[in-house]
Amino acid sequence: MNGISPQLQNQIAQFQQVQQQLQAVSSQKAQMDSQKREMERTLEELDKSTGAVYRSVGTLMIKVDDTQALRSELEESIELMDVRIGSLARQESGLKDRFQSLQESINAAMGRTQA
Repeated sequence: MNGISPQLQNQIAQFQQVQQQLQAVSSQKAQMDSQKREMERTLEELDKSTGAVYRSVGTLMIKVDDTQALRSELEESIELMDVRIGSLARQESGLKDRFQSLQESINAAMGRTQA
């Protein structure tokens, strides 16, 4: 990075760091969205179920005697997932803003350097 000011080098390093953080947060959010959809489908199937219900615990399938308790547990997990997804969405938004700001700043500085 010869010919580039230390300030611009620092901005580029920050840009790369924010880019990595943004990718990690976006990936986490997508994974949680997927898990939430899976829980919602499970809840729908539980509502349709008329026979015995089993839950997976490690490598075992265990019969559930209290389906209402299971339903409550799933609903609570979905609510918790919503909170986490919301938090990640806010974090993602802040990182996107910071990313765009750094990108514009670097582009402006590079334009001045080349001129």
